[in-house]
Amino acid sequence: MIRLFIPHDLAAGAELALDHGQSHYLASVMRQGVGDQVALFNGRDGEWLSAITAGTKRAVALRAETLARPQTMGPDLDLIVAVVKRGRVETIVEKAAELGARRVRLVLTERTNADRARVERLTAIATEAAEQTGRLDVPQVSEPVKLSKLVDGWEDGRRLLFCDEAGDARPILEALSGQPAGPWAILIGPEGGFSPQERAVLRALPYAVPASLGPRVLRADTAAISALTLWQAALGDWTP
Repeated sequence: MIRLFIPHDLAAGAELALDHGQSHYLASVMRQGVGDQVALFNGRDGEWLSAITAGTKRAVALRAETLARPQTMGPDLDLIVAVVKRGRVETIVEKAAELGARRVRLVLTERTNADRARVERLTAIATEAAEQTGRLDVPQVSEPVKLSKLVDGWEDGRRLLFCDEAGDARPILEALSGQPAGPWAILIGPEGGFSPQERAVLRALPYAVPASLGPRVLRADTAAISALTLWQAALGDWTP
């Protein structure tokens, strides 16, 4: 069944109007018409089976009918990644949504090879991935900030899995063994790695857990996907 994320409140009988893009997608691309059902979610009210009540290529209206799944949230997990080239950061955001990250936070480091990101487009990519993967929320994507600012404003109680490829960190599954499952963040550096100064600061943080992703040098997108997968297997909602 087609799933769409919408900003509107969802409840039995709610009348909903889709924007132009979603209307075009349903009517022209997916060839849906009056009476067809669509699953809608907004990150707050669960997933609702909804029926199309009126539609053209520019405007589709629906009525929410039945609560199919109550609202649930995945692990409280942030992916923090240095800004990299557009194609790779888009892949990172897409896979972070598929793998259950609640937020994607972009950072600027001393060796970052890009200084901006199209957050609106990245949010659209995260939304599409959430629709396709069956999750009931869309991960938030934030504007890039400097690594120093991120550290200065760190949230109490959130642990940081610092993917440190300098060669002396424990393997990631060993580093995560016995760790609590509360709020976490995963930090992935730029293609050139963290500077010695940045690495020293990160290793000194009391909430940081340095870890290695293995003997090979990974690109940022591969590192992010690998770290998310292993964290989910060790502490996330892949565990029994």
